[in-house]
Amino acid sequence: MGLLTAAAFVSLAVWLWLALGQGMFWRTDVRLPPRTAPARWPSVAIVVPARDEAEVLPRSLPSLIAQDYPGEAEVILVDDGSTDGTADLARRLSREHPGLPLTVVSPGDPDPGWTGKLWALRRGIALARTAHADEPDYLLLTDADIAHEPDSLRELVAAATAADLDLVSQMARLRVVSPWERLVVPAFVYFFAQLYPFRWINRPTARTAAAAGGCVLLRTEAAVRAGVPDSIRQAVIDDVSLARAVQGSGGRIWLGLAERVDSVRPYPALGDLWRMVSRSAYAQLRHQPPVLAGAVAALVLVYLVPPAALLAGLAAGRPATAWAGALAWLLMTGTYLPMQRYHRQPAALAPLLPFTALLYLLMTVDSAVQHYRGQGAAWKGRTYARPSDA
Repeated sequence: MGLLTAAAFVSLAVWLWLALGQGMFWRTDVRLPPRTAPARWPSVAIVVPARDEAEVLPRSLPSLIAQDYPGEAEVILVDDGSTDGTADLARRLSREHPGLPLTVVSPGDPDPGWTGKLWALRRGIALARTAHADEPDYLLLTDADIAHEPDSLRELVAAATAADLDLVSQMARLRVVSPWERLVVPAFVYFFAQLYPFRWINRPTARTAAAAGGCVLLRTEAAVRAGVPDSIRQAVIDDVSLARAVQGSGGRIWLGLAERVDSVRPYPALGDLWRMVSRSAYAQLRHQPPVLAGAVAALVLVYLVPPAALLAGLAAGRPATAWAGALAWLLMTGTYLPMQRYHRQPAALAPLLPFTALLYLLMTVDSAVQHYRGQGAAWKGRTYARPSDA
């Protein structure tokens, strides 16, 4: 048996295990748990960190101000050193769209050892807890590019109170419009769910922890108990770190896909998507070269070997190689189809996942290269060192 044939059968075995044993990660029916209206609607502070978000703010901030929430709620936008007039635009939008009260603050440059987003969240959370006689019961941490339907906050709070959850997070439906977005974006969510199966996260005794930073409803008491954001101040992948901190301090967390929460940020060109992925890919691998090598090998074996084995097997007249590759590719495509449907994309794009995986492999390697050039984890004019160097 040749090396490619052996690799094809190993890949097929891996795909059988992924399809059946990895928490059914490929299913897209993990939505908000059953909701019932609480006897008293708790108070909520919506904290929005924003850095140079003038392009997307007109489509996101009004949706927060317009939340139809039966309890007390307010919006705090933290302007993280913007140079495009984000703060002034936010104030103007608040005047033009009456609804929840908006406060705009600027915390200044982050202290050493802090990422900009977490520094902004720290200021927003501190203001929310001290601005009134009673601190809010919950914090909704949401990004400036996330638009919410009018009942989004109400549904999140109802889910959290009904299931007694300390953290409820929804992965916003990402924008999929341009050709590159159609190719790359659904795979981003697919790979994330493969690493962090939602069903595993949502078990009461879960050891797996993750959240989607664009939409996180967090019980204030749980945030204090977990010491966030101070305890995760160096985290580049802040949403996963936040979930781990809350879970590690005894909190119950939940993560699922959103139905009425959408990202409005455009990534029209491949370069835009490349920067979005590569800025944190090597941080996800803990800046460890052996882990990077393992990730590259896994991507090759799991995603690139199946089509290579099918084509090589057909060309060389090796039916076993071709069949193993074809079946692995079929399983890959079948598990990807639900994510394609969730993003309202045609099924015909699903077989292209190996090509998309190759792009992610190259983005990950580029992330490591940029890190060792001193340009890793760069975002909006800031570059973050690995935690041990901060």
